[in-house]
Amino acid sequence: MRSNSREAILAAARKTAQAHGYSGLNFRDIADEVGIKAASIHYYFPSKADLGAAVARRYWEDTAAKLDSLLAETSDPIRSLQQYPDIFRTALERDNRICLCSFMAAEYDDLPETVKKEVQTFADVNVAWLSQMLSAASVVNSDESEPRARAIFAAVAGAQLMARSRSDISLFDSLIDTYRVAGLLPVIEQTVG
Repeated sequence: MRSNSREAILAAARKTAQAHGYSGLNFRDIADEVGIKAASIHYYFPSKADLGAAVARRYWEDTAAKLDSLLAETSDPIRSLQQYPDIFRTALERDNRICLCSFMAAEYDDLPETVKKEVQTFADVNVAWLSQMLSAASVVNSDESEPRARAIFAAVAGAQLMARSRSDISLFDSLIDTYRVAGLLPVIEQTVG
């Protein structure tokens, strides 16, 4: 039962943080959603900083697993890069939410150090994966892969933010298509035959 409560708290906190950021994390509201007393959350997470860090850590761990599964499903780095924006699109599909770590990054000055570390790790995980895929696909030279990966990560996160501000997922899709046309994101060559 204890691990179920902890997981329910993390799930509720993730949902809240994707809609309202770190500043929106409120033990009372999360407890109401989970169906426990607010004081019970302190058993698992003694402070808001502990909860925020745990939620951000779980978020980047889940994202890292999704990134690994992208490559495992196709074993083609170009196809994996093509599908990368879908991870961000999924958040928009869920009640117009955005990437939890992107939201928290916007609150960076007000975050406790433990939360900042996890938010930075999220970006690092994404950039490292993108850099690896770009190199494996021979899209860029190895010395250009990290700067290109940072640009892709920033562009996709920015597209998500713009789409959320208009509650328009088609804007996200349009921006991603524009990134492909402009050459930021690779395009899968279509074979004619």
